[in-house]
Amino acid sequence: MNAPHPFSDHDMIEGRAIANGLSVDVEDWFQVGAFETVIDRADWDSISTRVEDNIARILDLFGEAGVKGTFFTLGWIAERHPSMVRRIAEAGHEIASHGYDHARVFTFERKAFADDIRKAREILEDCSGQEVTGYRAPSFSVDPRCLWAFEELAEQGYAYSSSVAPVRHDHYGWRDAPRFAFNPVEGSDLVEIPVTTAMLGKRRVGAGGGGFFRVLPYAFSRWAIRQVNKVDQRPAVFYFHPWEVDPDQPRVANAPIRSKLRHYTNLDKMDGKLATLVAEFDWGRMDEVARREARRAKPFIRPPVEAKALS
Repeated sequence: MNAPHPFSDHDMIEGRAIANGLSVDVEDWFQVGAFETVIDRADWDSISTRVEDNIARILDLFGEAGVKGTFFTLGWIAERHPSMVRRIAEAGHEIASHGYDHARVFTFERKAFADDIRKAREILEDCSGQEVTGYRAPSFSVDPRCLWAFEELAEQGYAYSSSVAPVRHDHYGWRDAPRFAFNPVEGSDLVEIPVTTAMLGKRRVGAGGGGFFRVLPYAFSRWAIRQVNKVDQRPAVFYFHPWEVDPDQPRVANAPIRSKLRHYTNLDKMDGKLATLVAEFDWGRMDEVARREARRAKPFIRPPVEAKALS
């Protein structure tokens, strides 16, 4: 959508809600950050995947609701499920990169990160037949320790990233990052679209989906998205994972108790909550959101110390 700044006609005609960004982080149940200390990457190929059936359910849900979204997909998954990636693309959804194998960005040196995103992109483009222009870091792992990641994304020609969670969290986050679109690299058109936060008084709270959506009452997400749309007059960025619609997935008995609570709580309620969400608000692909938000993006002022994450 290339309407004049700040909103497209779709956003504002006759009071229609702003079109929010709908996204799926395509990884399987054993690849999540919560289990990275108990499930070795070397064992992944010996584990039965469940992602194809879960993606089929999501495509049906989106199709019934008449919405399009962005599927940030691991290269590892695409290598093993190329026909699934093609089906997503053929349904009119965007294929974007989630890196190759869910390694967090701050664990890389820059060259290794460059190789990772190049490899994942080549696989995704080959499987989907689409040009891949978007990237989301595993576990929203771009923070002040690795701002060079933005420079590498810009050099490789990505149009946008959605890799920052501007909130304090024990698993991820960059609490002082901008809440809305910004240009992280001077002289580049690359735009970062952070995942959604809302304001509870003077405190930022995570409200972009995932565990926040699944564990908390639906009314919380409704309140947060309405606040972002009506008060901030910006699109929300929402995400979830295929394993979150799969209450029958295997249980990891030796995972930390906090990880198990986060991962397994309310899996059986996710289908119904998602159906309500996609019906209640307007949604679109992340590349469309990025094109609109690029016109409102603010220049980024780097923090004075990049070696320490503000999380």
